[in-house]
Amino acid sequence: MEVVNMTSRKRETYQIKLEHSLLWECALGIAAVTNARLIDTLEKSDDYWKGIKQSLSDEMLEHLNYVEENNTWKSLLQLLHQREFTDLTEFKMYIKNLTPEEMKYICIPYLGMYYQDIRNQAAYGDEAAINELKNASKDNPFFPTYIEYIGTVDTETLTTHLCLVMEGWYTAAIEPEADKLEAILERDIKAKKKMQDKMSAEELVEWATGGSTYHPEPSVYYVLLIPQYVYRPWNIVADVEGVKVFYYPVSNESIHPGDVYQPDNFLVHKHKALGDEVRLKIVKYLAEGDCTLQTITNKLAMGKSTIHHHLKILRSAKLVDINHSKYRLKRNTLDAMAKELQQYVYGK
Repeated sequence: MEVVNMTSRKRETYQIKLEHSLLWECALGIAAVTNARLIDTLEKSDDYWKGIKQSLSDEMLEHLNYVEENNTWKSLLQLLHQREFTDLTEFKMYIKNLTPEEMKYICIPYLGMYYQDIRNQAAYGDEAAINELKNASKDNPFFPTYIEYIGTVDTETLTTHLCLVMEGWYTAAIEPEADKLEAILERDIKAKKKMQDKMSAEELVEWATGGSTYHPEPSVYYVLLIPQYVYRPWNIVADVEGVKVFYYPVSNESIHPGDVYQPDNFLVHKHKALGDEVRLKIVKYLAEGDCTLQTITNKLAMGKSTIHHHLKILRSAKLVDINHSKYRLKRNTLDAMAKELQQYVYGK
């Protein structure tokens, strides 16, 4: 059917917000140390985590076990999104003044506008609502058990636990390095704001996260970028009402500001990936259209395992991804490389 286009409306995208706080760093540190599955993949050494744990009281270690068992780090992040807290005292005062229903509503994850009334009913302990949210989030690795926990926990117990675990981790891991951490986060925010004027919102998300693509979607008006040091090299993604959140790893330049020759690790990784004749040919083929592994293999007349190896390197550099068995060039990431290189070489 022919279509007569009577509109000049352009595709809408999201706005970018940037925030940083030592309280985010504290909550993410608690999330990291209690994530047994991922802790070995984090950049912080085993000695770092052991050293922090050895400095903690038995009571604090019990609270960390409680975090690991019930994923209450998620509650901390949910609560921190309610306002910009100036310090830990203000945060603790805020959560102590919440009613039990307010506390539970905030701590239950946002699953979309459709589920907001059900989320409210679950906050009042409605068993059917809790079960509906558990079923709606069944594909998430921990949401169903977490929702069950929040729906049934005594909120006074939860509030006391959250205050103590935040205070304990802040004292042990944040306070001794507060000035250094604050400076790293501030430098990273400043660098991202500088690039905000040169990149589209989608390019900025890809650049800041090292290649995570996030296209606009209904009911999401803002992307909130929060730098973090403790969870490097991972990005953590979350949803809040109307907002997609990326807790992204700070860049090398933000950690080593005195060394202007220290390039960002993402920048190095991407240029290394392109520093090969075969991989450059693959990129050019993919620029002409998405391709299957077999198609690329035929075009280059090379072994399938060899091509797969090169594609794996391009994917690890976030230059290529795969959708329905077809490889796709991440054009925004490729386009942003020139600006990233300019930022590194000329500092502008």
